[in-house]
Amino acid sequence: MQEEHWEEVYQTKAVDRVSWFQSKAETSLRLITDTGMSHDAPLIDIGSGASRLIDNLITSGFTKITALDISTSALNASKKRLKAKAEQVTWLVGDVLESAFAAGQFAIWHDRAVFHFLITPEQQQRYVEQAAHAVEQGGYVVIATFAEDGPEKCSGLPAQRYSAQQLAEVFAPQFSLVHTEREIHKTPHGAEQKFNYCVLRRN
Repeated sequence: MQEEHWEEVYQTKAVDRVSWFQSKAETSLRLITDTGMSHDAPLIDIGSGASRLIDNLITSGFTKITALDISTSALNASKKRLKAKAEQVTWLVGDVLESAFAAGQFAIWHDRAVFHFLITPEQQQRYVEQAAHAVEQGGYVVIATFAEDGPEKCSGLPAQRYSAQQLAEVFAPQFSLVHTEREIHKTPHGAEQKFNYCVLRRN
């Protein structure tokens, strides 16, 4: 992953003007909640950036939240916004492909718009290995990528597009598809981005 690229993005652009900004991460929050996992289940947000999902999770009562991002500036933006509530979150700066996770460390693994930046089979395989190692048996991956008719690039970088079935196949056989849905995200600049969300259960 391109640490320098994302540091520049978060140092030069307002967090509410980047294309992936959501004032509330409604779909992610709902899908996480719908897994039925308890609010004290350990959860990690991959590529958390300055996402409001962390705020939403805290408000909803989740108590064991980890936020991972390659950009220190992005996580600092979240910490500044959350103020004292930031102490309720474990903050990790690092590349998801290289981070050291404990076996079965998390019950829920959430990723909105990181995986589609991994464009080589080796990167994709490593990501799945990391998720399969870190997610407990019976735990869940909630993941969103650009849909098969979504953008080919984002933030100047190429992106891999997936149908829900293609995404599920990448994560098989370690994970089984539980649910999928489509979302059209409107960027702060008014453009539309088509996403596929998948909920996958660790076998």
